[in-house]
Amino acid sequence: MTDQNPLPAPAPPLNVLNERAREIFRQIVESYLTTGEPVGSRNLARILPMALSPASIRNVMSDLEHSGLIFAPHTSAGRLPTELGLRFFVDAMMELGDVGRDEQERIEAQMRAAASGHTFESALAEASILLSGVSRGAGVVLTTKSNVHLKHIEFVRLDPARALVVLVSNDGSVENRLLDLPPGLPAGALQEASNYLNARLQGRTLGTLRQQIETERQAMKRELDAITERLVDAGLATTVGPSEARQLIVRGQANLLDDLRAAEDLERIRLLFNDLETQKDVIDLLARAEDGDGVRIFIGSENKLFSLSGSSMIAAPFRDGQQKIVGVVGVIGPTRLNYARIVPMVDYTARVVSRLLDGHR
Repeated sequence: MTDQNPLPAPAPPLNVLNERAREIFRQIVESYLTTGEPVGSRNLARILPMALSPASIRNVMSDLEHSGLIFAPHTSAGRLPTELGLRFFVDAMMELGDVGRDEQERIEAQMRAAASGHTFESALAEASILLSGVSRGAGVVLTTKSNVHLKHIEFVRLDPARALVVLVSNDGSVENRLLDLPPGLPAGALQEASNYLNARLQGRTLGTLRQQIETERQAMKRELDAITERLVDAGLATTVGPSEARQLIVRGQANLLDDLRAAEDLERIRLLFNDLETQKDVIDLLARAEDGDGVRIFIGSENKLFSLSGSSMIAAPFRDGQQKIVGVVGVIGPTRLNYARIVPMVDYTARVVSRLLDGHR
């Protein structure tokens, strides 16, 4: 939907549209979300719940087009919603579905199974797979490295002034961070710091490990000399400090290749794949969904990331045990996503992830 007219005036308030205009607009949007195809006045006359002639419908469509809610693609006499029209529909007219009890139980069971054995990363990957399957789009999860459950921490000296902090997580991934060593470090301090931290890991995340060390501060002072204590602090600061990396999980990109109808669809998906490969931009967009409670919906060129591919994203934040927002789950796909179904699914999945992260399994 990138070949539409220049940006129209803001959509009119819902109460400005009379009943027939609302119903015609609803049918155009719902037809687009179902089929991706333009709908014309003759087809609308057959499916509308009110008796209107094609000529009367065309008059209403002309008014809706003038308001910037719909447009006529150059290849068809039918109409499609503009991105502004989709936003208007989502904000003012959409009726959300419910996540049924069976679906809730299925999501809970699959994610609990994935999270068994303290592998929260597996639960995040499962969340992205679940949302991909529901939406037929790409499921995405954004979190921080401090939420990764650790298996082992090791300090490895490189030279007298520097060491590597080697982090091995439960999923087998390994990450190395450079650490400046404090002057006068005793020969055995690196091993002593490693032993101290590994004795307290027990599948914890970096974030919870740091919290535990803080609560045990006095005990640590009794167990370790001052320089080794500084080494422990420096190692944790290096691994969970301001420079910590964001972890982006994307599953189900292949779903985006389904149901392509024209060459321009293939080009749109190619552009979206390019967007997904530019992880920084995807991370920045997902991070915007961390700014508040509830589900956020980004449609098409409302965000520069999707300005070329004409895609949408539905995302919701999840929280840790202290109710701090620590990540986002969501779906990226074409603008004709089934918003009414996907919005509650994303919201519910985010809440399940929060419960798992809080430890209430």
